[in-house]
Amino acid sequence: MAHYLITGGMGFIGSHLAENLLARGHEVTVVDDLSTGRFENIAHLTSHPRFHFAIETILNETVMDRLVSECDIVVHLAAAVGVQLIVERPTHTIETNVLGTRAVLRMANRYRKRTLIASSSEVYGKGVRIPFREDDDVVLGPTSKSRWSYAASKMLDEFLALAYWQEWQLPTVIMRFFNTIGPRQTGRYGMVVPRFVQQALRNEPITVYGDGTQSRAFCDVSDVVRAVVDLSEHPDAVGQVFNIGNTREITIRDLAALVRSELGSSSEIVFIPYEEAYGPGFEDMQRRVPDISKIRALLGWEPLVSLEESIRRIAEAMRATSLPNGSESHP
Repeated sequence: MAHYLITGGMGFIGSHLAENLLARGHEVTVVDDLSTGRFENIAHLTSHPRFHFAIETILNETVMDRLVSECDIVVHLAAAVGVQLIVERPTHTIETNVLGTRAVLRMANRYRKRTLIASSSEVYGKGVRIPFREDDDVVLGPTSKSRWSYAASKMLDEFLALAYWQEWQLPTVIMRFFNTIGPRQTGRYGMVVPRFVQQALRNEPITVYGDGTQSRAFCDVSDVVRAVVDLSEHPDAVGQVFNIGNTREITIRDLAALVRSELGSSSEIVFIPYEEAYGPGFEDMQRRVPDISKIRALLGWEPLVSLEESIRRIAEAMRATSLPNGSESHP
């Protein structure tokens, strides 16, 4: 059994990953500064004999030195997340992603620890070749649009991680997540599915940004976590980039209708211009669908949970928590 260190481990994906690893018999330590994560996400794990946690920034070298030295595998999930947060706090986005990943990689290299780096489908930028392949060329918007700072920061994370592999032989793996959804994810930072579910449960208007023709492919967090664990264990994953996501494409307009139908809601669907939601000049990707042939070939991995089932799971979790904003959290 291995000892995993999860940065951002009190967030949405991190807390689900911790549960999965403990169920498999591993030891788990999570570190999180609670900037977007929530202690409540891992509170039920704190009495587990193989679970440990630290509330601290990953930029604290003293703490990270100890945590990395004690683990076998690092899964780096800590990052700025959500379109709304990226637009409102671009400095925080760039510094958190780039400096945080640099700090984790330097420490992992000090102790020669296998390291998995979370990246994003955002790195595909304005790409129009669908589905997105890991080796596709990339076109981003201008630097005057802070919207693209997240994509650029995650690309730099990838370059740095692969450079550590090429130059220092640090075993690194890049994971490009595509619109992961599930219980504990919050709509606070612009995440569309929990926001729609929350509105539908309250029979409030479901607010679609833009005209709703933009499309996405949503993958349940349980499927994503399974892929992360399998990549962490496979020797041939090292030094490579993998898309992790579902290939079922749906427009945001149709997603709103599906959420309303699945939850038996009386909500009306309303459309809000991007400029009103995010400010003038906002640019969005029209389509975002992964090619998963690479991870399928290596691991035999396929997403198993349907979008309808994910929506029901999210709604069930929101009803159970009964929080006023229906929110949990994510890394």
